Amino acid sequence: MFGLGTPEIIVIALVLVLLFGAKKIPELMKGLGSGVKEFKKASTLPADEDEKAEVKK
Repeated sequence: MFGLGTPEIIVIALVLVLLFGAKKIPELMKGLGSGVKEFKKASTLPADEDEKAEVKK
């Protein structure tokens, strides 16, 4: 996908642990996941509303 190999992923994980600590990472990932979920939900809403508007016409 981004050309990331195993060494790069390990380095990124180590930097995250050093910056945030092991206890904060699950909270950060949960927040990131919910943010992505909301973004996907918001990006599909206008398409649904357009379809409903076409049906009403």
